[in-house]
Amino acid sequence: MSSLNIFYEGLKGKVRIVRGEGVYIYDEFGRRYLDASGGSNASVPIGHQAQPVIEAMLEQARKITFVPMHLFSNEPAELLAQELLKVSPPGFGSVSFVNSGSEATEYAVKAARQFWMSKGKYSKFKVVTRWQSFFGNTFGALSFGGHTFRRSRYIPYLQDMPHIPPAYCYRCWFRKDYPDCDIDCALYLDRVVKQEGPENVAAFIAEPIVGATTGATVPPKEYYPMVREICDKHDLLFIADEVQTGVGRTGEWFCMEHWKVRPDIVTVAKGLSGGYTPLGAVILAEHIAEQFRREGLNIVGGHTFNANPLSCAVGLAVIRYIVENDLVSRCRDAGVHLSSSLRKVQMEHSIVGDVRGLGLMVGLEFVRDRKTKEPYPPKVGLCHEVAREALERGVVVYQGSGTADGVSGDHILLTPPYIITMEQVDELAKALDGAIGAVELKHPPST
Repeated sequence: MSSLNIFYEGLKGKVRIVRGEGVYIYDEFGRRYLDASGGSNASVPIGHQAQPVIEAMLEQARKITFVPMHLFSNEPAELLAQELLKVSPPGFGSVSFVNSGSEATEYAVKAARQFWMSKGKYSKFKVVTRWQSFFGNTFGALSFGGHTFRRSRYIPYLQDMPHIPPAYCYRCWFRKDYPDCDIDCALYLDRVVKQEGPENVAAFIAEPIVGATTGATVPPKEYYPMVREICDKHDLLFIADEVQTGVGRTGEWFCMEHWKVRPDIVTVAKGLSGGYTPLGAVILAEHIAEQFRREGLNIVGGHTFNANPLSCAVGLAVIRYIVENDLVSRCRDAGVHLSSSLRKVQMEHSIVGDVRGLGLMVGLEFVRDRKTKEPYPPKVGLCHEVAREALERGVVVYQGSGTADGVSGDHILLTPPYIITMEQVDELAKALDGAIGAVELKHPPST
């Protein structure tokens, strides 16, 4: 067999992975890697080969794997919706299932658009978003996102949506220091909505903690309460993209619970299916769901495999596994140990400018000069070198570039399975200590 028949990202053949077990994956040569990326950014929360999930998948496959949802319902979808609402904060009333985070983003925006149309507010269509954000790779999701590189080749196809600066204290776009900053990153939302005209704006969309683009940047505690107030003031819906942060990743079932703020629409994917099948969901607040019911409306825009019983049976098994094994609190505890361990690594290596995150979603940003926060030139490809060195030491991480401004800057993002032990966290930190040290020797910092 040859991997050359697959058109890979990067156009290079890759080592073949043949199996996984717990927090580890194994290649064709028998080498073991600690999966600190959790698949592809937070996609494997309960680890590889969780037997209850595999058994649920087989049991459902023996019954039926596909149901035409335009005519029928199915029990796994109904039960999964029920379980999701059970672990969601109060005030949510309905769930729709899709197949990915990108689909969830577009479905959420379609729901917002149709909600306002049902109220006779046809001019409300714009979605305010943030630079240095990412909501998926479809044209619609890229339009709403602010990942410069991923957008750059497709600009002619993208909708022009208003973007605001990110909540990024380490590199404040307003050149201020928290807490003496008035939280200008939130106030700018108010300014832009006024410029666009509230009558034209349907929603604001944000990742509670930004993942792939900036590496687990956490906003100030005042940020989302202010965002909620601004959305209410201007009659906007607030869409929270919890594709990476949801289902317990940050130590709460949903990341927005850290700030006691309830969005109007929440998207989830990745960890919802544990990495065992494609699955995403859109959770609607009760007032939105009730408006659709009252008007007898459906959200136009389904896909063939939406709410298929096989994927929903898997999602149901994953949610139950997390609940039964108390993995959300375990994620919280392991996250504290991971962040603490990585801050010790930071003390040993001056190219580590910042360590940040919540729960088991932690990022490290690299700098050439810790005092000025000057990033390495993009041509160095520092994050890729760190990832390669980590791989040599048996650890898989997710690397990202353009961290600082969309062009410059490097980070790695760690989102290991919730089942990771304290000893495995130590194993991860030790490998990263060695990997970063090797890169630092090759590319010394300026100070």
